[in-house]
Amino acid sequence: MKQLSVNNLSLVFAFALVLVAVVISQREKLTLTKDIFYSIARAVVQLVIVGYLLKYIFRVNNVVLTGLMSFFIVLNAAWNAYKRDPNPHKRYWDSLLAILVSTYVTMGVLVLARAIKFVPAQIIPISGMIASNSMVAIGLCYRNMNQQFHDQRQQVLEKLALGADNKLAALPILRASIKTAMQPTIDSAKTVGLVSLPGMMSGLIFAGVDPVYAIKYQIMVTFMLMSTTSLGSIIAGYAAYKNYFNEHDQLIEL
Repeated sequence: MKQLSVNNLSLVFAFALVLVAVVISQREKLTLTKDIFYSIARAVVQLVIVGYLLKYIFRVNNVVLTGLMSFFIVLNAAWNAYKRDPNPHKRYWDSLLAILVSTYVTMGVLVLARAIKFVPAQIIPISGMIASNSMVAIGLCYRNMNQQFHDQRQQVLEKLALGADNKLAALPILRASIKTAMQPTIDSAKTVGLVSLPGMMSGLIFAGVDPVYAIKYQIMVTFMLMSTTSLGSIIAGYAAYKNYFNEHDQLIEL
């Protein structure tokens, strides 16, 4: 199979598509032009740096470097999830614990099952895939939880006044937030193969891998993402709801 190539001219044409978004932003007064250019510039710089770094790590194939790179991905994902929490009383440790456990439990099972090997070419990309999905789910959990505590403040106060502890008072909010966090992954699993052709499966097929083998890998990825989003959102949710109460189980003003 002929290898796909991306030259500088193709990148220029692809960048022209970004300008479409900029034009729409300007015409509709969405005030997103600055964010679009900033995000594009940041993505290019980050990808160039990471690309050269991965090239070195892949060549060295060192267990310690592989582990450190994977852990750096987790730390960064946790920081981004933490920043997405609107609660002023948030804690970074909640996000780190959720992403750390969800990423390494899921990946540990894959390594023990010999679905993947502990080599940089497999561990680092899969760490990024798992941690990023967990990060998105946790961010959704945080934002929904904050909105629910704002909207249902009176109901929570009434439950506390009737003698409920903070967990019982917040339980409907907690369940709704975890459900919201998991819903995009569930919806994606429902439509995979029918609406969307996932990147990993398509990439393997482009590389000349047997489609049946590529499909097996994609099924594994689907199971993997379902696991990490559920673990991450549950751990983050059960840790984060406590940040809305003080040490006396009183609801904090937002």
